[in-house]
Amino acid sequence: MTKYVFVTGGVTSSLGKGITAASLGRLLKSRGLRVVLQKLDPYINVDPGTMNPFEHGEVYVTDDGGETDLDLGHYERFIGESLRRDSNVTTGAIYQSVIRKERRGDYLGATVQVIPHITNEIKARVRKLGDDDQIDIVITEIGGTVGDIESLPFLEAIRQMRKDVGRENTCYLHVTLVPYLSTSEELKTKPTQHSVAELRGRGIHPDVIVARSDREVDDAVRRKISLFCDVESDAVINAVDVSNIYAVPLALHEGGLDDVVCRTLHIDTSEPDLAGWAAMVDRMDNATTPVKVGIVGKYVDLPDAYLSVVEALSHGAMANDASVEIRWIPAEEVDGLLAESYLEGLDAILVPGGFGIRGVEGKIRAIRYARDNDIPFLGLCLGLQCAVIEYARTELGLADAHSSEFDPTTNNAVIDLMADQRDVEDKGGTMRLGVYPAKLREGSLAYKLYGEPLIYERHRHRFEVANRFRADLEAVGLHASGVSPDNRLVEIVEMPDHPFFIASQFHPELKSRPDDPHPLFVGFVAAALIGKSGETAVAEVADRAAVEPPQ
Repeated sequence: MTKYVFVTGGVTSSLGKGITAASLGRLLKSRGLRVVLQKLDPYINVDPGTMNPFEHGEVYVTDDGGETDLDLGHYERFIGESLRRDSNVTTGAIYQSVIRKERRGDYLGATVQVIPHITNEIKARVRKLGDDDQIDIVITEIGGTVGDIESLPFLEAIRQMRKDVGRENTCYLHVTLVPYLSTSEELKTKPTQHSVAELRGRGIHPDVIVARSDREVDDAVRRKISLFCDVESDAVINAVDVSNIYAVPLALHEGGLDDVVCRTLHIDTSEPDLAGWAAMVDRMDNATTPVKVGIVGKYVDLPDAYLSVVEALSHGAMANDASVEIRWIPAEEVDGLLAESYLEGLDAILVPGGFGIRGVEGKIRAIRYARDNDIPFLGLCLGLQCAVIEYARTELGLADAHSSEFDPTTNNAVIDLMADQRDVEDKGGTMRLGVYPAKLREGSLAYKLYGEPLIYERHRHRFEVANRFRADLEAVGLHASGVSPDNRLVEIVEMPDHPFFIASQFHPELKSRPDDPHPLFVGFVAAALIGKSGETAVAEVADRAAVEPPQ
């Protein structure tokens, strides 16, 4: 029977429940178990797709087109598996489903209540993943903290799961904080005690406590937590702050986390094979050559808005035995007299995705700077659209070239709404979402980097390059090196006579993994290193940028 691990958190948010769940997934997968992860989020939005990145960080997109919480990015990067939209469930989605059933009469006139109807719907979403006979363990993270009013139905649902599937098939893992008070010079266990007491008041007795701290928790503190929280001493696992999140699975394994979880679930497996993962972490930690990358974005005050981009850059840097130094550049401030002061001294420039006109002119200015100064450039989604706008203005002489998203009155909408988006009214979940194929032009930089003629990448957009401008752009040097198989949509543009100028309509950062870096990011960092070394031969740069990722 499928086993279930439920990860809760207490005391404060941002303790690292997602990283803990992802790390446990990596450890269990390394033991030969088949693992899937899931996030239950208590907010009432149906999904994060319509939420401002300042509210919720980036929107992560799955292969099947689900717009999900950013923790799913951690899950996929750690376990190396593609998840589905079923791996993210919100309160809004639960209530929407229950209300639809009530309207259809599915409840046969019964009074619809939180218990059992809402909790049954939550359990059904968890059990749906476990019903797959290819899965051994479902790891479900509950968003928020114990004590949050909106989390109560989720806590009640997972409490019932132990009764439904059996004690030997469930494990409750609670992540909590053990703060250090400098005034008394000691670690304090009281927050953990209160958090566990709150959880037990909801009928859930944790089997494992993961104690977050900024320094090592000694045996005396561990025994105290064990005594007051009624868990085995070896089930109190210390998670000390680390500089590299990919080292967390190794630290938790050393603390015995996977052993305790397997014991609780009555699973007998071999020790995990973590040699490859440890080598990858070691390679990251020992990279010495710095590469300075400017990210020109709208949401730079909240780096979580570009979390997958940052991680993909670190993966690409690791493949080149380099380290990334990110300069966060607010796009609005690159459109003025001091614009170049933000861009000077960079080894590479990256323009990520986004929505709305704010900061667009700054992104266009940054792209022009990268072109004029032979600085490696990578554009993602809106980054491609801004590159096309800049090129049309500069090389085609179309001064009013723009996107119809930002200027509906322009006569030269080089970026326009996709045909199948014109009658869409609801904003949520209606963009071009998920994996779509693209064919690559033989001999292009994109082809060299990918090493294959057909690729599959994840998308999230409504606007596209207007086909009526494609031939003119091609004639002046901006090539569509990647297009949809029917040749209708531009997927990649690049400049053959530039050291590295490439932009994608899709989001390559969503498919990058620490042990399998994305080729566009590997090539981007490689080109930055080459430029940093002072080499200028364009053909040689293009060839050397197409480095092989580590195996």
